[in-house]
Amino acid sequence: MVTERVQEKWQFGHRARLALTPAQVRLVDAQAHTARTTWNLLHDWWTMVPKGKRTLALADAAIRQARKDIDWLAALSAQAAQAVLKTYFQAWKNCWEGRAEAPKFKARSRSVMSVDVPQGRDLHIKRVHRRWGMVNIPKVGRVRFRWTKDLPIGKNVNADNKITGARLIKDTLGWHIAFRVQTLDAAPEPHTGPQVGIDVGVTIPLALSDGNHQDHGRPARLANGTADRDKWLNLDEKARLLRLEQRAAHQKSFRKPGQKTSNRLKRTYDQIASLRATAKRRASDWQHQTTTELTRTYGVIVVEDLDIPNMVKSARGTLENPGKNVAQKSGLNRSISQEAWGRTVTMLTYKAARHGGTVHKVPAPGTSQRCSTTPGSRESQAMFVCKNEDCGWSDNADHNAARNVLHLYRMGHTLIPAAGRAVVRRPRGVKPATAR
Repeated sequence: MVTERVQEKWQFGHRARLALTPAQVRLVDAQAHTARTTWNLLHDWWTMVPKGKRTLALADAAIRQARKDIDWLAALSAQAAQAVLKTYFQAWKNCWEGRAEAPKFKARSRSVMSVDVPQGRDLHIKRVHRRWGMVNIPKVGRVRFRWTKDLPIGKNVNADNKITGARLIKDTLGWHIAFRVQTLDAAPEPHTGPQVGIDVGVTIPLALSDGNHQDHGRPARLANGTADRDKWLNLDEKARLLRLEQRAAHQKSFRKPGQKTSNRLKRTYDQIASLRATAKRRASDWQHQTTTELTRTYGVIVVEDLDIPNMVKSARGTLENPGKNVAQKSGLNRSISQEAWGRTVTMLTYKAARHGGTVHKVPAPGTSQRCSTTPGSRESQAMFVCKNEDCGWSDNADHNAARNVLHLYRMGHTLIPAAGRAVVRRPRGVKPATAR
C-alpha cells in the first residue's frame, strides 16, 4: 500500500548576481539612495508627530505628499516606497515586542544600499541561457542575472509555487538580487540518521561527539601565537591586503580635518573591502557545504545555547575599574566573530528541517569542564584529562564538550523545540508565565 506524503509550503530565498550596465547601475543606485531618504523622512515624521497620530494611514499620506513635493523621490517606484513604509512600521513592532532595537537614522556611509520589489508579478523572470536569466526591475528595465538555481517560472508557476517578490542588495562585489520563493513540496520523511552533539570552537570549528570533527584547514592563530584576522586569505592576498592598508594609512595622513575623502583613497578602500568580501564568501561557502553534509548524515543535531553577544563583549572596563588582558580578549572576540557560530546554527536549523531532521539546544554552562564519563577537570585549552583515579579518561577538550552536549540532550535538558517548530517569543525583561 502506497501512502501519499503530506504537502508542505516552504519559503526560502535565493540570491543571484546581477550583470548591470553602467547606466543601469546609476539608476539602481539612485533608487537605493531614494529608499534610504524615504526611511529617514519617515523617521523624522515619526519623531515630530504626536503619538496618537502615528498611524499607517497618516504615514502613507505623508509619503504621497512628499513624492508630489520632491520630484527626485519619483526615482523610486510607488510599490517600493510602500515597502519602505511597511518595513519601518514592522521595525517599531519588533522593538515593542523586544526582538530588536528601535529604528535609527540611516547614514549614507553606514547603511546597506537596497531596494525592495514587493510584487513578484513585476519581475517577469525568463531563462535565456544555461547560465543567465532575465528579470525586470521597475524603472530600470530588463537586467541579466546569474542562473544558478531553478526557479518557479513559466508553466511551473501556480498559487503554491511562485516568486512572491525580490530585493536588490549592493555589497562590495556589486549588485545582487534576492528572490523570495514559495514552493509546495512533499514533507520530508523523518531522518533515521544517528544523533550527534556539536561543540563550536576556535581551534576546532565544529567538534562532533562521534569524533568526526569538521575543520576548514585554516589555523586560527599565527606562528607567534596571535589571532589571524585574515585566515581566509592566502599568503599573496594577505601581502596585498597589508600593502593596501599601508597605502590607505599613507593617503589618509595627507587629508586635513573636515576635508572630503579623495578618489584615490576611496579606490584603496574599495580594494580592501573587496578582499574582505572574498574572505567572507569563502567562510560562508565552507559553512554551507559543512552544514549540508551534517544535516544529510545525522537525524538529531544537538548544539549549545550560547549567548554570543555577551561572549564577544570587550574587556576594556572603565576608568575606575580597567579591564585585564584586553588585547588577548580582543583577539579572542575577533576569532569568535570570524567563526560566525550563530550563522552555523541557523543553517543547521533550516537545512535539518528540509531533510527531516531536528536541531536542539541544551544549556551551555559546564559542558567543557565536566568529564563525559565521570566528574573531572579541564587541564588545558586543548586537552581534557579526568582527575578521577577510577576514570583517567583523556581526550581533546572540544570532543569532550561535544559528548557532554549530546549527553544533556539524552538526559532531557533541551531548551528549544525541534527545527521548524514555532517558538514563542516574549519581550525582553518579561518572565514566562510559570515564573510569574
